[in-house]
Amino acid sequence: MIQTIKVTLKDGRILSYEKPVSLYEIAETVQKEYPYPIMLAKTPTGFKELCQVIKEDIQDLEFVDLSQKDGMRVYQRSATFLMIVAAKRLKPTCNIYINHHITGGYFCEFEDATMSNEAFIAQIEDEMKQMVGEALPISKYTFSTDEALKLFEKEKMFDKKELFKYRRTSTINVYDLDGFKNYFYGYMLTNTRWITLFKLIPYAHGFILQFPKESDPSVLADFIPQPKLSEVFRESEQWAKIMGVDIVASLNRVISQGQAEDLIRISEALHEKKIAQIADKIVAKEKVKLVLIAGPSSSGKTTFAQRLCIQLRVNGVKPHVISIDDYFVNREFTPRDESGAYDFEALEAIDIALFNEHMNRLIQGEEVEIPSFNFVTGQRQYKGHRVQLEAEDILVIEGIHGLNEKLSYAVPKENKFKVYVSCLTQLNIDHHNRIPTTDTRLIRRMIRDNEYRGISPERTIELWASVRRGENKNIFPYQEEADVMFNTVLIYELAVLKQKAEALLFGVDRQSPYYPEAKRMLKFLEYFLGMDTTCIPTTSIIREFIGGSSLHS
Repeated sequence: MIQTIKVTLKDGRILSYEKPVSLYEIAETVQKEYPYPIMLAKTPTGFKELCQVIKEDIQDLEFVDLSQKDGMRVYQRSATFLMIVAAKRLKPTCNIYINHHITGGYFCEFEDATMSNEAFIAQIEDEMKQMVGEALPISKYTFSTDEALKLFEKEKMFDKKELFKYRRTSTINVYDLDGFKNYFYGYMLTNTRWITLFKLIPYAHGFILQFPKESDPSVLADFIPQPKLSEVFRESEQWAKIMGVDIVASLNRVISQGQAEDLIRISEALHEKKIAQIADKIVAKEKVKLVLIAGPSSSGKTTFAQRLCIQLRVNGVKPHVISIDDYFVNREFTPRDESGAYDFEALEAIDIALFNEHMNRLIQGEEVEIPSFNFVTGQRQYKGHRVQLEAEDILVIEGIHGLNEKLSYAVPKENKFKVYVSCLTQLNIDHHNRIPTTDTRLIRRMIRDNEYRGISPERTIELWASVRRGENKNIFPYQEEADVMFNTVLIYELAVLKQKAEALLFGVDRQSPYYPEAKRMLKFLEYFLGMDTTCIPTTSIIREFIGGSSLHS
């Protein structure tokens, strides 16, 4: 007698399949209802890979396609595995390191720099396309930790062996593609035939693995060279080498050997040295009167601005801090977004004409009364805050539109110095698993929101997509306009953030729509050993988020 399984979809429809059935087979049945290829399944208990076999009735099943954030993650991870294996098929000794996300893809480099040439990179891309045409299965196996460690030793994946030395787990999932086994943090596709859109672009000292465009996954993301951002990442890699910490296992080893204090001191000293260099550059440009600071959410702009002011004073310059927020238009003139809500992140939410008038008058030596915006009443107020610049004075202005020339259109360029501040993670889980910069910022924001604003982690996660949309529109397109960039990431910080973030994330209810994201971050934080915060300076950027800063009231 044929046994069947009843599958109830999220929309209430009921489908029947012969028992057992894989999620991949079910996905094939409903694929025509989705605009893009299905990447992942989702049940009330969380995400499921399509390779999973269903043996019992299942409720509220839905699928995640390439247009969704979690679907794109699966695609990027699978394309990365495909690329690594393609290179190995061509040259078995070829090892590729996955570094940071930039200009629509992952920046990658060869362990052996002599392999980095356009001809070989083109061969890898051709081999990837060949493997897609072969429709090779990507299989998942569960090993005991001891078995996995032996495998990593045999395959000379010492970064992965060291990673699991510090992780409390009895089993490890390993993926196999064409006989090549590897470990990846996160979910994977079941077959190469779905990995159809990618490109390898030679860039700097390596290449970029270009992915589909997030806003339109039917086309590749635009390739826009970002030399200044690339240089900051390169500098951060050099800092990591100075400290001997480029992957999580290295950080864990430092912590376990009782060397965390030295790591903190070196990290903080590198930050201070860089901030001092930025102050020197500003002072060297004698006509600069406006320092405009911009960056995405939770990048540490406020602490950076305070520390920059200290370094400017060391140079004999007196800084005056002004917030662009105080130039908001009155509430009744604030533009609205597509949903009808006030759009405070729109450039039009600022009284640009008044801002430019005041800045020019200040540059000319006039006294100006700076407004103060009352967020309760939604009205601009004047409280007698008068500013007049002396010869050695300078304005330090913080706000999300600081790099956009439209904000300060009437101020001569020679009078402006623009700084882009961001949290650009240089630490990776291992050589094939990167840590997204956005994850570090989200964890920072979650802790700060809860500590200082009483906002739950669920609410922070809920708002994050909207925050990211605003950044993509108002900040990232202008980052290369900066005169200088500063990376606020501290190599040790995730070991510190872990201790506060885990407690918050464990509080997210399993029935919450944001539980899968909380679960993903909890799994990510498991890779890190915790670190004591006692010796972190009170002026550290991380203090802006965990508390104890001497630069904030």
